[in-house]
Order: sequence, then C-alpha cells, then structure tokens
Amino acid sequence: MPHSALQPGSVAVVTGGASGIGLAAAVRFAQLGLHVCIADLGADRLARAASEVAGSAAAGAEVMSLETDVSSIEQVRHLEAAVRERFGGTDVLMNNAGVQPGTGMFGPAANWEKVLGVNLWGVIHGTQVFVPAMIERKRPGLVINTGSKQGITTPPGDPAYNVAKAGVKAFTEALQHELRNTAGASLSAHLLIPGFVFTELTARGRAEKPAGAWTADQTVDFMFERLDAGDFYILCPDNDVPRSLDERRILWAAGDLVENRPPLSRWHPDYAKAFEAFSKQEN
Repeated sequence: MPHSALQPGSVAVVTGGASGIGLAAAVRFAQLGLHVCIADLGADRLARAASEVAGSAAAGAEVMSLETDVSSIEQVRHLEAAVRERFGGTDVLMNNAGVQPGTGMFGPAANWEKVLGVNLWGVIHGTQVFVPAMIERKRPGLVINTGSKQGITTPPGDPAYNVAKAGVKAFTEALQHELRNTAGASLSAHLLIPGFVFTELTARGRAEKPAGAWTADQTVDFMFERLDAGDFYILCPDNDVPRSLDERRILWAAGDLVENRPPLSRWHPDYAKAFEAFSKQEN
C-alpha cells in the first residue's frame, strides 16, 4: 500500500534532482500525481530535468525547478519559500544532493569543505528549514535522506565522503527519533542507502553502465517498495552485492569496535582470511 504522503496533490521537493537518483525519484513522484520541485545547480541541467519530469507527470501535477546550492542555508530558505508560495507547503522532502570530487586525508581543504557542505550540511539545512513547517501542516509527510554504505563501513580512499555520509546516518537516526516523539507530527524520516548505482556522480567518464551497477530507476523502485513497507534503513543491493553480503560487511565493521580490532580491519592484511571466512557465514 503506498505511503499516505504519496498521494495526488501532495508536494515533493528533491534536491540534487537534475540527474541520477534524484531525477528518477522526481519522475516517480510526478507520475503519482504529486507536485514536484527539483533543486540543483546548472540552469540547463535543471531545465532538461524539469521537462523530463513534466513529461511523465500525471494529470494535474505541476513541476517547478530552482537553482539551489544546499550548502548555503540562505539558498535553502529561498527554496522553501518559493515552494510554499507556489504550492502552499511541502509534504515530501528528499535531501539527495551530493558531490564526490575525491578527497585525501591531507588533501585540499576546499574539497573537504565542498563535500561536507553539500553532502552533510545540505541535509541538515534542508531538514532544519523545511521540516518545522511540514510538521505544522499536520499532514502525512516523508523526509528521505540519501546516505551511503560508505558512511557505515567507511572504506579507505575517500575520507571526506565517508565522514559526510556517516554524519547523514547519525543525523537521520536522530531526526526519526525526534519526529516519533513530537506530538502531532505525522512525518517519518528514512535513510536511503544506495548500492552501486550508475549515475552522473559515479560514471567517472564511463559511457556504459557496468554490469554490477543498478540504474537510478532500479534504486528508486526499491526505495518506493521499502517506503511502502515502512523501513527506516533502505539498504539497497545491486547486481554484484546481495543484502546478505552487505549485512556481513556491516557486522564486521561493528566488530572492529566490539572486538578491539584495528580500524578498517577488513582491509588489514592480518585479517583478510578471517573476513573472507566471516563473509561466507550465514547471518
């Protein structure tokens, strides 16, 4: 049964909505008859995306777009005001905007600031600006924050991205606790945890989707299925990694702390065989 917020006439705002998972979600919201606002950077990208969403929209669903840098709280406030003026308010907020320029532990501070500004502060800004008014609407609502498995198992190689996505996980958990303990709130928060998805962010110059990756549409199909089921943690598989392997990796990462192993022991040569054996066990 569809979530009660996903009804014709409701209003969805999607940041990072000009491509990838955000665009696929915006199309789906519009197909369900929701009014949709996509926010992103790049006027041409936004125009093309808005045209695609409008072309898929159910009768009566309207689409707007607005250039927004989510790392700026003033721009997010402008976005919320524009949506309120056009549609009267927001019922579904998808904090999805993300960047991944690549970072090193001692790399340029500008890259760290960009990643944390968009991937973490963008989620915080979106939530703090939109959600109080969503609560006041006293209508069923959804907040969907896009996290990452890298924010849970924190693999080596891109520390700023891992830090940002780990922050999104902790923030969204705290948000859901807050919402379920707020009298009169009809909202729920959800953490989308994509697998390997072929998008503008992950393509890195490749023209064709790798066999192991899901498409953005597959990811959004899974997201809607799990929203209908009421899941908070929407842990997406892909064509290479089933849920069972994700679970073993997550449990192993938690075991580093519980068993006092070296951090990131999954990539430590002394633990390679132990992890290989652990990953093959049944949960």
